[in-house]
Amino acid sequence: MSEVLAKKAAALDAADELAPHRDLFTLDEGVVYLDGNSLGALPRHVPARMQDVIAREWGHLRIRSWEESGWWTAPERIGDRIAPLIGAGPGTVVVGDSTSVNVFKALVAAVRMAGEGRDEILVDASTFPTDGYVAESAARMTGRQIRALAPAEIVAALGPRTAAVLVNHVDYRSGRLNDLPGMTAAIHAAGALAVWDLCHSAGALPVGLAAYDVDFAVGCTYKYLNGGPGSPAYLYVRADHQARFDTPLPGWNSHEDPFGMRPAYVPGDGATRGRVGTPDILSMLALESALDVWDGVPVEAVRAKSLALTDFFLECVEAYVPAGSVSSVTPAAHAERGSQVSLSCEGAGEVMRALIDRGVVGDFRRPDVLRFGFTPLYVGFADAERAAAELAALLG
Repeated sequence: MSEVLAKKAAALDAADELAPHRDLFTLDEGVVYLDGNSLGALPRHVPARMQDVIAREWGHLRIRSWEESGWWTAPERIGDRIAPLIGAGPGTVVVGDSTSVNVFKALVAAVRMAGEGRDEILVDASTFPTDGYVAESAARMTGRQIRALAPAEIVAALGPRTAAVLVNHVDYRSGRLNDLPGMTAAIHAAGALAVWDLCHSAGALPVGLAAYDVDFAVGCTYKYLNGGPGSPAYLYVRADHQARFDTPLPGWNSHEDPFGMRPAYVPGDGATRGRVGTPDILSMLALESALDVWDGVPVEAVRAKSLALTDFFLECVEAYVPAGSVSSVTPAAHAERGSQVSLSCEGAGEVMRALIDRGVVGDFRRPDVLRFGFTPLYVGFADAERAAAELAALLG
């Protein structure tokens, strides 16, 4: 069976239209990197770009670079580059701050837009913990109550008291893909606003923010977008909401006249309202350079390969790994699967450490989950086959 699957992997890799993109990344020979859902690989050209930023733009031009090197306009410019990857229009995405900060901005703004009488915020109970922490704080600040529910329970819980709903598009632990179009429509039918966290979906699958009238969305850029550790996050504000977007974090960068230094805050137009303070230029320009790997790459092709990769990995796991030693917690249905496979396994922490020692890098989530992230731009089918084979060797 191993010979059959190895030959199948080679044939799939030979037919893969995205395979040439692997050469755009810095990858270690002999290592299978399946942790791009935590930190994406380094695009090869980014170090040279950053050397220029540091030596010339900062070292020589210094303060002139805010204008001459385009530093001041970077948050909106880079936002417009991310927009097509999440199905958003120009002028609706601004880059800056962290995902946590942007969740706070979006959720408080959504509650304020919902108006009086709507005193409840619904939150995905399986969300990444920080989203839940921020939502609890936002509820206290705005005088609302918070209800944490499983995503499958949210639609039934919607009602006239619902102000806003915060949901993860893909569950970080299980890899489950939630129904963004259906849930957004139901949230709107109830008169509430939808806030989506795209951290584990942007760059791995089509999102369709504009097509599905999503109100607000946030996401990080260091996973499938390969922006680097701690690279700035982004905030999406639907075009027809922007004039009413009342940010809870007004800053001089989002003022209509930033350099007027006026004591009274008057918000700027459009997505610039999502800015707060001085942008982190070094990280931001590293992200901008990293996004070059997406030139000419349709997200639909990325999604097709992602599903093929995860299907093939699951096939190899079933064929290689001793029966009963692992079980998948990631849904089998394509419509419910992101771009990762999570396996429940006894002693998962030790197993993952041993896998990494054998050159297969994934990660572990307590108490018993092995996570394998499949980044289609640089992960191949032979990688999937080898990861399953190494896992079987450990558990056999």
